Amino acid sequence: MSNPVLLNHVEHRDLRVDARRGAAFGDDVMYAPAVPAEFRSLQAHYPIVFQRDAAGGFHPLALFGLRQGENLFLDGERWDATYIPLAIERQPFLIGVSGAEPMVHVDLDHPRVRAGTGEALFQGPGIASEFLERARTTLLMLHDGILATPAFVDALQRHQLLESFVLDIRLDDGSDNRLAGFHTIDERRLQALDGSALEQLSRDGHLLPAYMVLASLSRFRDLIERMNRRRAAGR
Repeated sequence: MSNPVLLNHVEHRDLRVDARRGAAFGDDVMYAPAVPAEFRSLQAHYPIVFQRDAAGGFHPLALFGLRQGENLFLDGERWDATYIPLAIERQPFLIGVSGAEPMVHVDLDHPRVRAGTGEALFQGPGIASEFLERARTTLLMLHDGILATPAFVDALQRHQLLESFVLDIRLDDGSDNRLAGFHTIDERRLQALDGSALEQLSRDGHLLPAYMVLASLSRFRDLIERMNRRRAAGR
């Protein structure tokens, strides 16, 4: 359960946030939502895939593991990558919209939220701390990215560029594993688009993130190697 409330310096002047990483803070997840604006950074570490919801819509995700509840980048209190997706980085904060203005909310029931220890949110009456300012910047980037994502997904669907895939994996210990239920971009169909379609995708800012998705697929090898190392270590 979550308990999001509008953040304010009067009621929350003593509120602090534990910025450490770890399963206890909700970081041990298989994937997180992603937005096209961060695909260039994501593709250096994580496969970017798409998941279809019950209504038929597609949502991009950064993949951290090959099984539910498994983050192969999480090693105790260390996240083993130089870039952490915005949807993870923003926790325990959320964006709420009042009128046309996005406002910072905080989930009071999030395990990172506490009193007494951790990062202070305010350094004086009405004065946001540096930590809170960074969180606000992250939230605004994520907010803008979420608003831009439907146009990107619509462009992919319009050109029939999304295809489902199944990844069968045999680990070093001999066990067979299968990753299914996700979609990626059909590279052959993308390459076959005519010049006008490619130009339109480029003009709308959709072509680069599409290629970043394709580039990210090479990171599946890293996920498999991470899983092999974890199995070998008995974890």
